[in-house]
Formats: sequence, structure tokens, C-alpha cells
Amino acid sequence: MKIEILGSGCSKCKNTKEVVEKALKNSGVEAEVIKVEDFETILNYGVMITPAVVINGEVNSVGKIPDEKEVKKWITE
Repeated sequence: MKIEILGSGCSKCKNTKEVVEKALKNSGVEAEVIKVEDFETILNYGVMITPAVVINGEVNSVGKIPDEKEVKKWITE
């Protein structure tokens, strides 16, 4: 599983990455977590507001910090 955190490096983006990593740890799911700060790559996903979470190429969240429960749902489906 590949999870990308899209954002400029702001505090919301950092918090999103922390939530995703915590959800992975607590659910026992292994994934590669990548921080994407390249605006062209972010725009290629159609994302205009960050932070965003992309799992295996699918945008799951845009413009907010997801909670751990949401992330666990995404990674276990």
C-alpha cells in the first residue's frame, strides 16, 4: 500500500502525516508513507487545497486533517 500526504509542509500537513502513521501503527497495516510537496504532482491529482491523503492513487481526503478512525477505515477496506 502506498499512502501519499500532499501538502506544502505546513503544520496541518505534518499533523496529517502523524495521524496516518499512528493509524497504520495501531491497525497493524504496513504501508509506504510519502510526503509530496511538489505542486505539479499535487495538481495532477486535482487537489487545490491541502493537506490531502492519497491511498494507492485514490484521493481520500482534501483540505482537512482526517481523524484516525477515518484513516483506519480507508486502510482496511
